[in-house]
Amino acid sequence: MFNWNDLVFFLELARQNRLAPAARRLRVDHTTVSRRISELERNLSVKLFDRKPDGFVLTEQGHRLFVVAERIEQEIGNVPQALGAEDMAATGRVRVVTMEGIGAFFLAERLAELAQRQPGIVVELVTERHIVSLTKREADIFISFIPPTGQRLVVRKLGSFRLALYASSAYISRNGMPKDHSELIHHTFVDYVEDLIAIQPVRWLLDVIDPLTVSFRSSSMHAQQNAIAAGAGIGLLPLFSAKRNPGLVPILADAVQVHRDIYLSVHEDLEFLARVRSVIRHLGEVFQRDNTCMNEF
Repeated sequence: MFNWNDLVFFLELARQNRLAPAARRLRVDHTTVSRRISELERNLSVKLFDRKPDGFVLTEQGHRLFVVAERIEQEIGNVPQALGAEDMAATGRVRVVTMEGIGAFFLAERLAELAQRQPGIVVELVTERHIVSLTKREADIFISFIPPTGQRLVVRKLGSFRLALYASSAYISRNGMPKDHSELIHHTFVDYVEDLIAIQPVRWLLDVIDPLTVSFRSSSMHAQQNAIAAGAGIGLLPLFSAKRNPGLVPILADAVQVHRDIYLSVHEDLEFLARVRSVIRHLGEVFQRDNTCMNEF
């Protein structure tokens, strides 16, 4: 008979593919992970992983056990809910992956509110430029500008945000304030690095203009905003970030109307875990509460 607790080590190694990351997630030494996996394989009389140069890869038997182990994990997570003790069960780590701008300028401080309310939950906020795979457990929750596709994903719209053109007072003093859309073609802009754009909806400047002159490009929205505030040119920024910098001046605020939707995605196996559900509920509340912050000057 095998040790049920070994399934925790098995699941983490299957998701991380390497001993060191799995050990960090489990807060044990990597030799402990290796030993527990070896014991599990010995007790089950099967080989669960192929040891490759680039990490641990599940064998056919490993894939079969992974399906069962995830089902067991989900059922264990449902025990407190079934007993009416869900609030007590809302503990553990939840990894939220999103884009840099919305993560740094909007989500970080609002997830800190959750930390005060439910200190048992530790949110890991990770920023990425590409769409992550929830099926491969690269995240527990994914917040993006487009709804991802995949098997057994639960996707819901959280809200939307507005973007506007901004420049610094120094730039406007040097180059003048555009009076209408036709004058934008004569101005200098700040934009993304085109060949590093992994999600096309972040090419939002093209919704307004395909600029002839660009003085600065960055894959970071934060860096773009700082460059715009320093006078590098005009840029299209979300209101939720630009309003935080008093050095930014809106341009053609009434004429330029650019919006993006925001979607939350979670794998259906994780949706009803108490800690994941608590974070999802909190995110829904803050997006509804702070809608004005994201859409009005």
